[in-house]
Amino acid sequence: MRKATLRRLALALALLAGCATAHPTPEESAAAEALRIDGPTAFALAQRGARIIDVRRPDEYAAGHIPGAVNIPYDEVAVRTSEVGSLDTEVIVYCRTGRRSAVAAETLVELGYRHVHDLGPMSAWPAGPQALPQ
Repeated sequence: MRKATLRRLALALALLAGCATAHPTPEESAAAEALRIDGPTAFALAQRGARIIDVRRPDEYAAGHIPGAVNIPYDEVAVRTSEVGSLDTEVIVYCRTGRRSAVAAETLVELGYRHVHDLGPMSAWPAGPQALPQ
């Protein structure tokens, strides 16, 4: 009976260890959350020269976009990095709802970009006459 109890305990510990590795560590979670920024923060970064990238389709971009934004659809980001800039470029990505910008941000991080910020939806950009230097 003692061996059976020890086996059950060992199995329970193994299962717990497996579950622990399936979830991100607090550091990993914090790093993932650090990519998402709010509108005022994005605006401040843009005023300091961050590159703004609209990752929506060209027709969506043509219908309206954040001033100074460059249109690089999310599924083309990996092959159009020359338009993004160097790996040290401060980059802000956005789309309509935040799904495509999250994919684009992840792609840029995987490519080695160190300063990637995800605004999420374009609607998060501060309203009003927000002009950026051209």
